[in-house]
Amino acid sequence: MRHAPPLKTVFGQLAIRGSALLKIAEIREISVPLEAKISNALVSFVGHDVSLVAVISDVIRAGKPVAGLAFNSIGRFAQSGILRERLIPRLISADPEKLLDDDGLFDCDKIQRFALRNEKPGGHGDRASAVAALELAFWDLNAKLANKPAYAMIARHFGITPLLRVPVYAAGGYYYSHDSLAALRDELSRYIDWGFDAFKIKIGGASLSQDMARIEASIEICGDGGRLAVDANGRFAYAQARAYAKEIQPLALRWFEEMGDPLDFDLNRKIIGFYPGPVATGENLFSSQDVKNLLNFGGMRPGYDIFQMDAGLSYGLTEYAAMVAMLEDHGFDRKFMYPHGGHLINLHIVAGLNLGGCEAYPSVFQPFGGYSAECVIDNGFITLPDRPGFGLDAKAELQPFIERLLA
Repeated sequence: MRHAPPLKTVFGQLAIRGSALLKIAEIREISVPLEAKISNALVSFVGHDVSLVAVISDVIRAGKPVAGLAFNSIGRFAQSGILRERLIPRLISADPEKLLDDDGLFDCDKIQRFALRNEKPGGHGDRASAVAALELAFWDLNAKLANKPAYAMIARHFGITPLLRVPVYAAGGYYYSHDSLAALRDELSRYIDWGFDAFKIKIGGASLSQDMARIEASIEICGDGGRLAVDANGRFAYAQARAYAKEIQPLALRWFEEMGDPLDFDLNRKIIGFYPGPVATGENLFSSQDVKNLLNFGGMRPGYDIFQMDAGLSYGLTEYAAMVAMLEDHGFDRKFMYPHGGHLINLHIVAGLNLGGCEAYPSVFQPFGGYSAECVIDNGFITLPDRPGFGLDAKAELQPFIERLLA
């Protein structure tokens, strides 16, 4: 692979205007509704929304300022109040020089720390996804200023060789109002036609017998339990989790995801104690300390179980990279990290950090779910395009909202 020139050279050629410092001109946020008339075992997504953020720089190209775009992932509502009332004013009022790195780009670690000024530790809830939306927008902006795809910038920053092809799996199988086994079979068949070869469906929103019928129907389409994961979205107490684990054990599924409350590490450990298949969890852990507690008390097995933390829900890529480092310090392999989210930002993070694979929402959670038309799926893999940044600008479903945000 031909290596790009050092970041400092790239940025110096493309963005620095004499001795002037790069500055934030404006930061904007809008709330965008999800198109999602579906539910999992606990949550109806009708009425959910997402914060779309634009960090607008003072660099002008083609007559327009260069802007970084990002959002706070899917499933936790927009964070307009936290962003507009606390976080954005802190960054706008910061000394511009104190937000830059040695190469003249925005330092995302500093961005995170400035955004969190005067915030107490702990309480890793909505604040975590609000900070994430901001911090990730700066990653997108840096990549656009350097005219590089985000995954290449991420890999260079962390000293990693990026993936050029990313394994992806199709997440679906929700409880639709018109749900039936025929509809589920049709959905998974479409995913196969679109190039996916691994899948995930929801459980816990129906009876055990009904869910087993859904699982068995899905395996008929997939052809192999090892290509199908199931996700309870934190629904079960111990007895129900154990009952499901016993029933699915002979099917040798790809993984059993989030069987109980995400912070009930004892339940996770107990189920792992007798369930021989892989388990997956982590999408609702929003800090390195949460992940540390999972490692210490959750029974996770190196080289076997799956971690699904999501940078868009956990203070951004800076915190997420700290989670990756922590896992590796505890003997776990980053190839067992599959971020929750099913969108373009996490696709670039998986490629840039050389993780195990990425979720995709090919037919749900628009305008954010899934990838752009530039991302072609072939036998379960995507080759990432060369478009600068995360490529949100190329996602047709997002175009009207980006235009509104930047108008």
